[in-house]
Amino acid sequence: MRVNRSQEFIIGGYSIGGSTFDAVIVGHVADGKLLYVARTRSGFTPALRAELLRKMKRLEVEACPFCNLPEKRPGRWGEGLTADKMKECRWLRPELAGQFEFLEWTEDGHLRHSRFVGM
Repeated sequence: MRVNRSQEFIIGGYSIGGSTFDAVIVGHVADGKLLYVARTRSGFTPALRAELLRKMKRLEVEACPFCNLPEKRPGRWGEGLTADKMKECRWLRPELAGQFEFLEWTEDGHLRHSRFVGM
């Protein structure tokens, strides 16, 4: 049986795709800095995607709010966010948070198998 962990994370951006967005980009604050931890695609219904996109559009900014981006490599499971991948992203003022489930933390400080569960 798989038991997921759950934690609140800050939504600091999203990647564009489809009619709304492809994934949200989330992080947490450590030592006063926002650290990137995951791109999450799952857990969103079409209605929730549309509602969340409206909220995110109001918070868009030019600069990336994460202090540990870009990453040099995409990571073993593709969880890294490189400079090339960042070109597909829109950044947000770090004011929006959500609850996410995940299986575990990777050695690189990313979430493995993350899933949105609510605001």
